Amino acid sequence: MVQVSRKHSIRVWDLPTRLFHWLLVALMVAAFVTGQLGGDLMAWHGRLGLAIIGLLVFRLVWGFVGSTHARFANFFPRPATVVAYLRGQWRGLGHNPLGALSVFGLLVVVAIQALTGLFANDDIAFQGPLAVLVAGDTSLWLTSIHRIMVNLLLLLVGLHVAAVLFYTWVKRDNLVLPMITGTKVVADPQAQPAVGGGLIPFLIALLVALGVVALAAGVLIEPPPPPPPPAPEW
Repeated sequence: MVQVSRKHSIRVWDLPTRLFHWLLVALMVAAFVTGQLGGDLMAWHGRLGLAIIGLLVFRLVWGFVGSTHARFANFFPRPATVVAYLRGQWRGLGHNPLGALSVFGLLVVVAIQALTGLFANDDIAFQGPLAVLVAGDTSLWLTSIHRIMVNLLLLLVGLHVAAVLFYTWVKRDNLVLPMITGTKVVADPQAQPAVGGGLIPFLIALLVALGVVALAAGVLIEPPPPPPPPAPEW
């Protein structure tokens, strides 16, 4: 007699991971719009960049202290796992190996984009909070990288969205809903829910992120001296 496995719902994504994902989406959209419009919105573009850096640092720490499927060691795309996935031999609940490649690629490009923005200078309406730490030519070079990387970032985001739609419509594996609810319906009776994370690791990751944001905002840089008073007219 063949036993039919009953599907059941288990915890896959913890709340901090889900918040990181959707906040990063919102901040990236806002940063792109403000960067394209320019003008007075460049001040907000800079603030959004600092917020993105904070999120990236939080995710970096959470990748070591978070719950099961949030940890980098759990989904780092090794060649063997990629080959196994392509052969249909991979089984898992978190990011599949190809999805992991997409995640790491996006994180690296977003990090480069945010870091170069700290030193950017358009000579008109915006100067990154750490631009004073590098020479003018270096700042302009980093500004050009910041602008060029936008195209690569848009390409990666487009590929990421296309992959999610492919899995949802073609493979009938909804990747979006678990990132909203945190749970996933599985048929494997031996599948185990994610464990770990918790309040203390969350606070540690949050404090590290806030500290890095403060440094990125130039909190340790001494402000320039005030301009001298105008000479008296006599």
